[in-house]
Amino acid sequence: MSINVTLIIQMLVFFAVIWFTMKYIWPQILGAMEEREKKIADGLAAGDRAEKELNQAKAKVDTLIVEAKEQASHIKDQATQMATKIKDQAKADALAEKERQMNAAKAEIEQEANRAKEALRQQVSALAIAGTEKLISKEVDAGKHADLLDDLIKEI
Repeated sequence: MSINVTLIIQMLVFFAVIWFTMKYIWPQILGAMEEREKKIADGLAAGDRAEKELNQAKAKVDTLIVEAKEQASHIKDQATQMATKIKDQAKADALAEKERQMNAAKAEIEQEANRAKEALRQQVSALAIAGTEKLISKEVDAGKHADLLDDLIKEI
């Protein structure tokens, strides 16, 4: 019987330890486990939110990069158009200046030609008057008249 009493006492002590553990220790262990489980779940949720926000940020960055490239392309096109317009305007200005200078040079050449013609007319007139005076002052005969005209032509 000593074995049976020892076994019964051990069983009673075992059940008392189980009851004590279930009543006082187990709730604290379960609370700590539930708290840890909640922290892990919150961490996983925060990780999921962070991953989602990262994906949204990447999408936003990609959109901004595309927009920036489009804007840069637009600015480049505008700069090219402006450069072409400036080049064309400079070409047109240069052609207009060339035309103006050509017209001025032509006008100056024409004036010089007119002055030369006028000077030549005055000289021809003076020579004609001089020739006429010589013809009138000298006797008029055909030979002398021809010689005087030849001299006059040579002078002209």
